[in-house]
Amino acid sequence: MGEDLAERVERVLRRHPKIAGVRLVGSRAEGTPSPLSDWDFVLETADFDAVARDLPEAVSELEPIAEQWDRISDYPCYMLMLAGPIKVDLIFPGEPYTSLPPWTVSAETLDGIDQHVWDWLLWIASKREKGEDDLVRRELAKMFDHLLGPMGVDDAPATLAEAADAYRTARDRRERELGVRVTRVREREVLPVLSDP
Repeated sequence: MGEDLAERVERVLRRHPKIAGVRLVGSRAEGTPSPLSDWDFVLETADFDAVARDLPEAVSELEPIAEQWDRISDYPCYMLMLAGPIKVDLIFPGEPYTSLPPWTVSAETLDGIDQHVWDWLLWIASKREKGEDDLVRRELAKMFDHLLGPMGVDDAPATLAEAADAYRTARDRRERELGVRVTRVREREVLPVLSDP
């Protein structure tokens, strides 16, 4: 590919007339990433509502396999997962945002839950890669509260592999109960990076 991911994301987003700036931040910008580190971009706009409405179409060229607003952030963050797997966060600092409660499981929400689980597990894997074990434990507990518990998992997982196994079992059961099936594309991308060291 002739351009790197940062250039590609910036090119795609700058086409939107209401996006005034796109800036790579975090470890990728600082030159200190681990292989799984996410790509964080700060977006500048004077019309957040218009940009938020148009983001799904604006990022479609990137061919995300998951995309949704972060439900438990302190600021609006549109999360993408690309094949690789690669996590991309589009951040709007300074915009008002209210975190959402844990997921409610239904036929309509199961795909969103699946997107959130694999995106979150990929992010936690990047923190494990950097040796941030305390953060990994806290995030797995938070994932249990917001996602795994509502899905019917009984106990908080101790490792990423346990979280993935518990989720897959619960998801399969919920699919049978609800008569729906979610794609396995995200699972196939993320699962290989979750094996316990």
